[in-house]
Amino acid sequence: MALMHVNFFSNALGMCVACDVILPQKTAPEHGFKTLWLLHGMSDNHTIWGRRTSVERYVDKYDLAVVMPNGHLSSYANMAHGGKYFTYIADELPKIMRGFFPLSARREDNFISGLSMGGAGCLKIGLARPENYAAIGSYSAGAYNRKPGAELSPRDAARRHMLHGNRDLTGTEEDVFGSALRIVEAGGHCPRIYHACGDKDFLLERAHETRDFFQSFPGNPFGYVYDEDPGAHTWEFWDEHLKRFLGFLHDYALI
Repeated sequence: MALMHVNFFSNALGMCVACDVILPQKTAPEHGFKTLWLLHGMSDNHTIWGRRTSVERYVDKYDLAVVMPNGHLSSYANMAHGGKYFTYIADELPKIMRGFFPLSARREDNFISGLSMGGAGCLKIGLARPENYAAIGSYSAGAYNRKPGAELSPRDAARRHMLHGNRDLTGTEEDVFGSALRIVEAGGHCPRIYHACGDKDFLLERAHETRDFFQSFPGNPFGYVYDEDPGAHTWEFWDEHLKRFLGFLHDYALI
């Protein structure tokens, strides 16, 4: 496998950005390499998955490319007072990366995953753009890590204002449950969802709300799987469940 540190300019953000890319060291197939878009959590950046997990070793046997962008403290949102990170990650980044590298643009060859802030982010992006992803893997997160309408600390309230201002999020890309309902009602492509949270994770209640929502659909249209295992908000848990997500993709013959 090849590991590349890529620096380039984002028009969506109006600034230079960075991401790390893992690429199979072989000739790409006709449609390009299958690709995992891997999102980091709030306190980290694009380097962290490579530093704290065995992601490169795990994807090697599947000939799977991995793109790990820097989302800063954006919650992968089009911020009211900041950058358009949803547009950057969901729309601009795939086009740029496919210009640089032989990555497949086919829906069935693309998967998005992440932990904590990135776990909520991958559900948001994957369900707002279901035509782009065959599967979603979310760890230590819910669809909403800060429950809509809940009372917040002054710090979290200030951050929410920075992210969303006074914007009504109903029906937008931020409305994760709304996006899922629209997909089902329209009879569209439902990305398969693998969701995992530790039984001692501080976001366990948010994970349960998300679990209950997806398990309420008759017939399980998202192929939703939930794992709740011993563990907390730790890299030991995320490393293990990244590996399980890859197994989930393999079980469904996606990789």
